[in-house]
Amino acid sequence: MAENTPVEPAAEHLTGIGLLRIDHVGIAVADLDEAIDFYRRTFGMRCVHVETNDEQGVREAMLAVGPTAEGGCVQLLAPLTPESTIARFLDRNGPGVQQVAYTVADVDVAGAALRERGLRLLYDSPRRGTGGSRINFVHPKDAGGVLVELVQPAEEH
Repeated sequence: MAENTPVEPAAEHLTGIGLLRIDHVGIAVADLDEAIDFYRRTFGMRCVHVETNDEQGVREAMLAVGPTAEGGCVQLLAPLTPESTIARFLDRNGPGVQQVAYTVADVDVAGAALRERGLRLLYDSPRRGTGGSRINFVHPKDAGGVLVELVQPAEEH
């Protein structure tokens, strides 16, 4: 953006998607424990959640950037099997950024709005994500080469 270019207000044509903020940046790693240790020692990040997601074929960790997780997280993703999506990503690209995720108010509404705009989503309906969230992905070929994840956080009781 040029120095004299005014900052745009929220774009009217995006109404209906319900983007709230950047949720996390997903990073593919070969060894989750080693990666957690690296991010703790090197960047001072705090691990706030670890889980195994058999459906996605990963063991994952969320690391808070800043004093709270509300500032966004780094998600570390390690493959459970050589056939998992993350294992294939690592084989093709090596470790590194695998996705950018946005928090949305309602993943069904966001997905429908994006489909109306001609974008493909990877799943017909949302799946379970980290911590019981509901997720879907925009195909990277429809998003400038970036795998975009839509995250609707789990409802707190």
